[in-house]
Amino acid sequence: MTDSVNNKSTFGHYNVKPPQQAHDEQAPAAINLTIPTEYAGQRLDQALAKLLPQWSRSRLQTWISENHVLLDGRNTTIKQKVWGNESVHINPPEIPGCETVHQPEVIGLDVIFEDESLIVINKPAGLVTHPGNGNWQGTLLNALLHHAPQLHHIPRAGIVHRLDKDTSGLLVVAKTLEAQTSLVRQLQQRSVKRQYIALVIGEVVQSGTVDAAIGRHPIHRTKMAITDKGKPARTHYRILESFRGCTLLECRLETGRTHQIRVHMHAIGHPLAGDPVYGGKAQKVDCKTADILHRFTRQALHAWKLGLIHPRSELPLEWEIPSPDDMKVLLQQLRQLNHTNL
Repeated sequence: MTDSVNNKSTFGHYNVKPPQQAHDEQAPAAINLTIPTEYAGQRLDQALAKLLPQWSRSRLQTWISENHVLLDGRNTTIKQKVWGNESVHINPPEIPGCETVHQPEVIGLDVIFEDESLIVINKPAGLVTHPGNGNWQGTLLNALLHHAPQLHHIPRAGIVHRLDKDTSGLLVVAKTLEAQTSLVRQLQQRSVKRQYIALVIGEVVQSGTVDAAIGRHPIHRTKMAITDKGKPARTHYRILESFRGCTLLECRLETGRTHQIRVHMHAIGHPLAGDPVYGGKAQKVDCKTADILHRFTRQALHAWKLGLIHPRSELPLEWEIPSPDDMKVLLQQLRQLNHTNL
């Protein structure tokens, strides 16, 4: 079963102040439980992760390390083995909301889907996802805090993945801690479906996969790069439409590294059109195509499809959203140029 947005896109036929100290949410209630005998021989953190699926394993490990977990009345360690019938008392600490107090702001949101667990947003290009240096206000997070004030009590206001400032498209936000834990696990298990439309420089001759680790650039620290010291990253791409000097691709992510599509496409010699960071200038195309691409002032990347398992119902959900107007105009201009040169 799927829950899709109306008006699906059809490929080829597109008819500031520094932060203050954080306020904390009230601490969750104390938890008392007994380790089942079938968990004998497992580490304490592993057993608790199974018994308390609403909390992430990393959060439980932190509580153990900070002595918020007692095993048979004593402080313990993450690697402590359990053998069954031990009593566990957990006194959770206060759970911080956003790392800093960010102010809710009246910023319009294009909400595609919302229920008690999730919000799915169609983010416009130009909107920063999360506050940071130079962007403490006017972000998606500020808008979310106004739209759903309870998100102040969720780490990062429920944001579990990001889109670059100048990338448009679908992004999911968790409204509860349980939903956030579920989405993070789905992302870690690579079961979240994320597909993008990307216009790249150069004429791509066949579809393929880029499997190359991505990490911080060794010299330019604001950029990412392919590096042996990076984290695994895999991008599948297929050709949707070919133009003079550029190609429209659909890119599907298995992983979600920072700038992943932009870095991977640059690495195979086909950087994104309009990308100011990873070489998206149209040096190798004819002057008419270059003129069209020059007028497009952001990376030509749009997150058009998102699929996941609902944290509560456990049903598969999927959304699609057409390209924004600026990309539609760009593609129409390239098609007209192709037509006039036949």
